[in-house]
Amino acid sequence: MSVHKEVKRVTTHVLQAMKAQGEKIAMLTAYDYSMARILDAAGVDILLVGDSASNVMAGHETTLPITLDQMIYHAASVVRAVKRALVVVDLPFGSYQGNSKIALESTIRIMKEAGAHAVKLEGGAEIADSIKRILSAGVPVMGHLGLTPQSIYKFGTYTVRAKEEAEAEKLLCDAQLLQELGCFAIVLEKIPAQLTRKVSEALAIPTIGIGAGHYADGQVLVTHDMLGITKDFQPRFLRRYLDLYELIKSATMQYIKDVKSVDFPNEKEEY
Repeated sequence: MSVHKEVKRVTTHVLQAMKAQGEKIAMLTAYDYSMARILDAAGVDILLVGDSASNVMAGHETTLPITLDQMIYHAASVVRAVKRALVVVDLPFGSYQGNSKIALESTIRIMKEAGAHAVKLEGGAEIADSIKRILSAGVPVMGHLGLTPQSIYKFGTYTVRAKEEAEAEKLLCDAQLLQELGCFAIVLEKIPAQLTRKVSEALAIPTIGIGAGHYADGQVLVTHDMLGITKDFQPRFLRRYLDLYELIKSATMQYIKDVKSVDFPNEKEEY
């Protein structure tokens, strides 16, 4: 007799327990239904509907141009596909900075229109009001410290952050503040591995690293980078698990060849 196994949903509570038990958290980005379905079936813990959609889906140079409406479209597509993973959505640039009322309105739209499970905001003390307000509405918040791509024009470069003592100190303070405010996890992007260790050990909530070394409680990569669909982006922290760019290109070339030589469709493929 086959017993239908109930798929247990990943919640913020589950992630907390994973950290407590020393089990690492696997997170990837997703922007569409078809890909999210595969990643969810594979057993990924968190799917991030990242504003990186601005780069990989829309071809922009930075994450800044993507709109709240576009983020909701991507998020709704992902939520429809997911049975197990926790779906976290980035609040895009301009939808939360400097005004906690707008931050809450943006969040409510994401939760209502996309059916997301949580939101992610970049920054520390300077966005504390927005985080408080979102949490007061009962929406889980994931933080993001270190390299914050929405502030790229402030930094002027995508290099490693918090190498200097002062910036490292501020990052640790910000991380502790985010935990105190009630964030359920924090992404640490492109910071030295030893600082990640310090932050992860100081916090009860999970840290998720990208280019932040192995001491984080979990890892995240952009799916299109991990699968080798993107070609030009080659930072040290990226491990490519496939070269889909070449596989898709060669399959497409074969299809074109078959169509032109009237090999496709053949008799078996006709009605």
